[in-house]
Amino acid sequence: MADKEDKNPENVGGEFYVDSQCIDCDLCRETAPNNFTREEDEGYSFVYKQPENEEEREQCVEAMEGCPVEAIGEDGKE
Repeated sequence: MADKEDKNPENVGGEFYVDSQCIDCDLCRETAPNNFTREEDEGYSFVYKQPENEEEREQCVEAMEGCPVEAIGEDGKE
């Protein structure tokens, strides 16, 4: 389960986030490319844009449910 206290620092504020458990598998970036991107130097994903419509939100949920290490969370609202 993702830990909002361990979020990758590049995540934009909002509901979805990726924590340090990310193994750079690319699943989230393929599933929700409008919302997830890669930190090139360290090799992990983060949320660069929160979903702006229902389709993007559904893609983020699909990415979260498919994440093999459960590094995506949806309780990041501050």
